[in-house]
Amino acid sequence: MIEPSELPYLRRCVELATRALEVGDEPFGSVLVSGDGAVLAEDHNRVASGDRTRHPEFALARWSAEHLTPAERAAATVYTSGEHCPMCAAAHAWVGLGRIVYVASSAQLAGWLAELGVPAPPVRTLPVGEIAPGVIVDGPVPELAGEVRELHRRFYTAV
Repeated sequence: MIEPSELPYLRRCVELATRALEVGDEPFGSVLVSGDGAVLAEDHNRVASGDRTRHPEFALARWSAEHLTPAERAAATVYTSGEHCPMCAAAHAWVGLGRIVYVASSAQLAGWLAELGVPAPPVRTLPVGEIAPGVIVDGPVPELAGEVRELHRRFYTAV
């Protein structure tokens, strides 16, 4: 269950996704928050560089492995504008991060992109639970999902 106190982290994810769009990248943003509520790290998509693995969730998983103890990682939450892709879900699980909270689900995103005529990605869209069944996942967040949808519409209609 998503608490009202978590909405600022999710709004920050949307801001980071907007920043990604502003610099010509796909609109995704994520924030890593400690068990006591401190923002530890944040990032946005960087795949426009040509490296399609430069997702913010993957970057936060790597950052956490380098900077946090296993207990700190397990207590942390990753807030994100979109549900983790299979690559990011696996990285999240492998480093032992805690909960994931997303604004828009992978199913929502797939539907939006299909409506826009965007070709399917090279990797199958799957929910986090199918990749990392031990990870607690919450989302979507209807009050912010429309903003994320609009960011994707803007990105794909500008391409």
